[in-house]
Amino acid sequence: MARTVLEITGDEEKDAEAREWVEAISSVMAFDGSERADFLLGRAVEMARRQGARLPFAANTAYINTIPPHKEAQHPGDREIENRIRSAIRWNALAMVLRANKASSELGGHIASFQSAATLYDTGFAHFWHAPSAGHGGDLVFFQGHSSPGIYARAFLEGRLTEDQLVHFRQESDGRGLSSYPHPWLMPHFWQFPTVSMGLGPIMAIYQARFLKYLHDRGFADTSNRHVWVFCGDGEMDEPESLGAISLAGREKLDNLIFVINCNLQRLDGPVRGNGKIIQELEGGFRGAGWNVLKVIWGSNWDPLLARDTTGRLRQLMEECNDGQYQDFKSKDGAYIRKNFFGRYPETAALIADWSDEKIWTLTRGGHDPRKVYAAYAAAVAHKDQPTVILAKTVKGYGMGTAGEGQMIAHQQKKMGVDDIKRFRDRFSVKLSDDDLEMLPFIKFAEGSPELSYMRERRAELGGSLPQRRTKTTFKLDAPPLSLFDTQLKGSGEREISTTMVFVQLLTKLLRDKALGHHVVPIVPDESRTFGMEGMFRTFGIYSQVGQLYRPEDAEQLMYYKEDRTGQILEEGITEAGAMASWIAAATSYSSSNVPMVPFFIYYSMFGFQRIGDLAWAAGDMRARGFLIGGTSGRTTLNGEGLQHQDGHSHILSSTIPNCISYDPAFGYELAVIIQHGLKRMLDDQEDVFYYITALNENYVHPPMPDGAEDGIIRGMYLLKSTEPSAAGKPKIQLLGCGALLNEVIAGAALLERDFGIGADVWSVTSFTELRRDALAVERWNMLHPTDTPKVPYVTQCLASRGDAPAVASTDYMKLFADQIRPFVRGPYHVLGTDGFGRSDYRRKLRQHFEVDRHYVAVAALKALADDNKLPSSKVVEAIAKYGIDPDKTDPAYA
Repeated sequence: MARTVLEITGDEEKDAEAREWVEAISSVMAFDGSERADFLLGRAVEMARRQGARLPFAANTAYINTIPPHKEAQHPGDREIENRIRSAIRWNALAMVLRANKASSELGGHIASFQSAATLYDTGFAHFWHAPSAGHGGDLVFFQGHSSPGIYARAFLEGRLTEDQLVHFRQESDGRGLSSYPHPWLMPHFWQFPTVSMGLGPIMAIYQARFLKYLHDRGFADTSNRHVWVFCGDGEMDEPESLGAISLAGREKLDNLIFVINCNLQRLDGPVRGNGKIIQELEGGFRGAGWNVLKVIWGSNWDPLLARDTTGRLRQLMEECNDGQYQDFKSKDGAYIRKNFFGRYPETAALIADWSDEKIWTLTRGGHDPRKVYAAYAAAVAHKDQPTVILAKTVKGYGMGTAGEGQMIAHQQKKMGVDDIKRFRDRFSVKLSDDDLEMLPFIKFAEGSPELSYMRERRAELGGSLPQRRTKTTFKLDAPPLSLFDTQLKGSGEREISTTMVFVQLLTKLLRDKALGHHVVPIVPDESRTFGMEGMFRTFGIYSQVGQLYRPEDAEQLMYYKEDRTGQILEEGITEAGAMASWIAAATSYSSSNVPMVPFFIYYSMFGFQRIGDLAWAAGDMRARGFLIGGTSGRTTLNGEGLQHQDGHSHILSSTIPNCISYDPAFGYELAVIIQHGLKRMLDDQEDVFYYITALNENYVHPPMPDGAEDGIIRGMYLLKSTEPSAAGKPKIQLLGCGALLNEVIAGAALLERDFGIGADVWSVTSFTELRRDALAVERWNMLHPTDTPKVPYVTQCLASRGDAPAVASTDYMKLFADQIRPFVRGPYHVLGTDGFGRSDYRRKLRQHFEVDRHYVAVAALKALADDNKLPSSKVVEAIAKYGIDPDKTDPAYA
């Protein structure tokens, strides 16, 4: 029993009473164990807290393993065979990176990360991670991105990857190689989750685990036996997204979620917490957020030392040393550890007095001990009502010796000298001769060998190989016909409404559709009332695992706030990143759970791609299918909010993601056509695309859909209003507009006709982005087929069909947005846009400030015609004066 230390206060009566309590607890621990002491103290603390006692706060437990040796679940596997398998995987992972960088370090790659985590992965593969099968939906594993060589190395041993693929690690352009990191887009049958953009794996996994509960509670699938495993590094936890949503996991009691944090104490440049203890820091954070924390710090060969630590000095020493010192110890040797660690106190020096330096060096950290890791995994899987985090202490570059073990350079290390390779081979008993090493051959187990048979048996028992990804769902779900939206196709009559209101009408119809409605997932970051969605609360409910444990304040109202265990709406609170992670979980459910869902995430467009752009790229990589609705879009539409709330660039950002299909509709019928077509592509055709559609909060009359407009709406533009040249040969202009400013363009056309007798064709451009993509594809085809009849881009066809008149475009976005089609407009082309910072004012004033309103449309049209020698420049001067425009006003791009 460790010696107890009691602070003396000087008050004999208090000291005696305290001594009795301490001795009583010490006696319980000595005879009944720490678990009994935990129980008794817990009950006493609970009573004291309820009575209002001021209790001392302790975020941390002792710096030892959470699970004592006698409570560990026994490892059921063949440890010797597993060790040989793990050694072969280690070698193949090492060889893969070294071979790729033999000529130069241009390709890159990481050796040290996987070497520190090999046991953590191997234990999961051998004993815990279920593949999808008849009786199990499959566990979801978020692999740490930098450990990809180890996952490839295992798949190679299983026969899932070829030697040629390993040789071409990070050489993918010819279709033969392996992606650098987990990329479902590049390896759609293998990787499930893109995780190397640090911090995204943790936050996506939390919402993925919650979405499995959502599927279960709403009756889509039995997910009660599925777990989400998340592997990340201790340095990665500095990313805000890594810890940003852990309170949600605790609050929602996500006992299907397991974090495994590889605490090798080192990030890219040096120690994670050189002056502190990252394991203790993370323990405090996760415990405070309601997680079950399991620390796996010391390997089994530390157990006898801890058992003999009757003075408590070894535990004290473990607490005193910081992570910078622990990294230093493992970069040296046993003699250095004897002197600088154990030698600090006589009591600890005595513990290893009869040990050799070599034996001291073999003292293992917990994350490298299969027995300790298995016990932690088993405890995590069995734990209920809390998510679990396993803090596993390891050594970065484990086994790399002087080439990088525990050293500052470990993360960037891509090459090793011959001597270090030999030592690595010897340390892990890899059966290769010295002559073999120069070629860095891959190890392959022979058919019928104990190792290969064991690997296959273990994976067969767990349902099959991992990682694996479902590319198509077998769940048949059809898109509804366009006729479902007949009301919106007919326009709003005399009623003025916004496209946001139209969207809510469309969404409500989808939710009520008998076939599709159950699969629709509305997701809102605490903005339902802003977007007019509160009417859905009572009808469809807000999802909550516990239902509603209170009577809402507005219970007497028609549209009261209703939480429900089978609720359909995901109301995520003020977190765009969390809501996006939730959307990704729903948008990839067709793959992860064989249940196609149709998520609609509606949010302020300004807080979309610029705030969660990294997650949007992850969605593209994951082949997500769903709708992002950017509400109150445009620089001048959300007019009262000011600089940071006005979006003039979200469509530029969305255009950078190849499988994000972006539209900026102005009228309800355009929105209806786009959503129905998107549903068809994602459900009927199972295309791996997702849609970004912007919506407005400006009210105006919506006309009925013109005959024949549907195809143009989808392709990106259609003729909304046409005019023919007058008999007198008056000039003509083509005007392009979209979204918030289409009505200004229409009004500009009216000014030109009224004040100058100039006719204008008005084009509604639903997607400048799709027009450009079509044109680029045509341009590429023409370049590669020079002897064939050239194709013509759709935008070029449209404008050319109306003659050679100049074109003017005005949008509520930066000029770059409409300017992207310039190479494909054959005549003169002038662009108006809202470059510059936003500001608050009336819409008409903002549009005047940014020079995009009807008057500037008219002036720009006249200038285009003057430049094209279709009318004199004096007409432009006349218009500037007529419309009260100050030609010397400050450029809004710099105002």
